[in-house]
Amino acid sequence: MEAELRDAAALRQELPNQITREIRRGHLASLGSPSMIKTKNRTRLMVAASESDADMLYATKFFAPDPFIFLEREGKRTLVLSDLEFDRGRKQAEADEILPYSKFEKEVQGKKAKAPPYEKVLAHFLKKQKVKSAYVPARFPLGFARELEANKIRVEPAGELYWPARETKTEAELRLLRKALEITEAGMARGIEVLKKSKPGKGQKLEWSGKVLTSEILRSEIDAAILRAGGLPANTIVAGAEQACDPHERGHGPLRADSLIILDIFPRAAASGYYGDLTRTVVRGRASGAQRRLWETVNAGQALALKKMKPGIDGLKLHTEVKQFFTDQGFPTEVRDGRQTGFFHGTGHGLGLEIHEFPRFQKTVFKEGQVLTVEPGLYYPGLGGVRTEDVVALTKSGIKMLSRFENRLEI
Repeated sequence: MEAELRDAAALRQELPNQITREIRRGHLASLGSPSMIKTKNRTRLMVAASESDADMLYATKFFAPDPFIFLEREGKRTLVLSDLEFDRGRKQAEADEILPYSKFEKEVQGKKAKAPPYEKVLAHFLKKQKVKSAYVPARFPLGFARELEANKIRVEPAGELYWPARETKTEAELRLLRKALEITEAGMARGIEVLKKSKPGKGQKLEWSGKVLTSEILRSEIDAAILRAGGLPANTIVAGAEQACDPHERGHGPLRADSLIILDIFPRAAASGYYGDLTRTVVRGRASGAQRRLWETVNAGQALALKKMKPGIDGLKLHTEVKQFFTDQGFPTEVRDGRQTGFFHGTGHGLGLEIHEFPRFQKTVFKEGQVLTVEPGLYYPGLGGVRTEDVVALTKSGIKMLSRFENRLEI
């Protein structure tokens, strides 16, 4: 296990200069932007708010809180925007043509007093564009689809990936992901700083700034640092002791000295929409022998995965290997007293314009250009939970780590 821990430490040490060199040399290749996909003979249609829909943001590079229309036909991209967004869209959006929604709305409304439903305007716009069929995302609104079908416009839903190029990341995307991770690391640094300044008080409860340090207080400090760094925090996890045994428990109440505390931070960069994701497990004070062994085993399992990840490797097989490694170290995955214990979640997931995006670690064969988290964990009520998470990009021969934050147990 010592060898795996040394491997993990070495990978974290080498990354800053190597990431820069690899990006400049073009070794972190990808399929590129949506414009590189062969869509000449396919009409694409989306109606969504780009602030919440990654496919729309990916295609337009334009943030809007309300749904708008995207149409790609024979390589030409048209956006239909509200008057509120029209001028800003002309400056910021990536499109060949931008049209005002109000124009089509007025044509449908005519002399009627009431404005027509959105789907009526959508169908009218498409008929004017002579669209007979359209390829839409799987989550395309059902009501819209029915209206289009009623107007003899066939809707063809996509499978899992609407833009296949999103599976791999361009050099520009890697830079945006690195920026998102810098924001994430700023939040983690603040969390560690507050914990370091805290002191054990009555009942081993940590005290900071004259009051008991709770998960809620520490989370607010982390989230404030993320906001200052240019990020949008969401559901930051600060979970100690027994709470850490539920991987998605956000954490509540007092934090205690000499107890395992999971910090899992996954903000969105406000400027780009890309996400960061980073997890560290720490003890404020002294870790017991059992806590240290649990932490070291998780990190050794992560090191095993990092060492073996490369294009062509089956993620499910590697996930199973990590799980077996934990079992061999005396940490099996099983149900104890009605609760899941051990390693009972995935080893990682894709990261980009969504916090959990395609592919899942154990549902893919790794490809050059993919960006994934690697986040094994072990959870045992009575002892606590440990999870370590970093972000990597798949290269031609292995990986390059994108996350840079130090990993230590005691603070």
